[in-house]
Amino acid sequence: MSTVHHHSDEELFALLQKDSHVAYKEIYQRYSRLLYLHAYKKLGERELARDFTQDLLTTLWVKRSETTIKTVLSSYLYTAMRNRVLDYFAHKNLQSNYISFVENYTFHENDVTDHLIRQKQLMQMIEDEIAALPRKMREVFKMSRMQHLTHREIAVKLAISEQTVRKQIQNALKIMRPKLRILLAFYFLT
Repeated sequence: MSTVHHHSDEELFALLQKDSHVAYKEIYQRYSRLLYLHAYKKLGERELARDFTQDLLTTLWVKRSETTIKTVLSSYLYTAMRNRVLDYFAHKNLQSNYISFVENYTFHENDVTDHLIRQKQLMQMIEDEIAALPRKMREVFKMSRMQHLTHREIAVKLAISEQTVRKQIQNALKIMRPKLRILLAFYFLT
């Protein structure tokens, strides 16, 4: 295939859906910097904006055959990035509300024992969910969330790419989020 620099977005996307690495590379070059800047403007964190951009463009490649675009490619990508950012803030807000609730919850003397028992049960259920993850995913997840290592530090320790680290953490969270929502709902309703 000759150069794709002069192809329209629609032509590039059609080639992408036919597994063209050249078309993907051109889309990546056209939009990665713009998407990064868009994410950074909203998030204010370079590493997070970089992760969001990488994840969005990786997903575009991975789901190329099942993705349909009803608008122009640029609109699709910006909308996808906006949705990721909104989801992030919604999750962050939920987490903040949870922390605030826990910090402001006042206990009566008789409730302390009950609370400690339920807290211990909740922690055990969370540990069980982590233990149920595939071995490599569990190892990466624990290093990230429990040892507080950066993606780079994990990649070096395990001799894998940072992208693999990000993907393992994303997959672990994707598996655990629905289960944790149920556990937290159970915890606060009992």
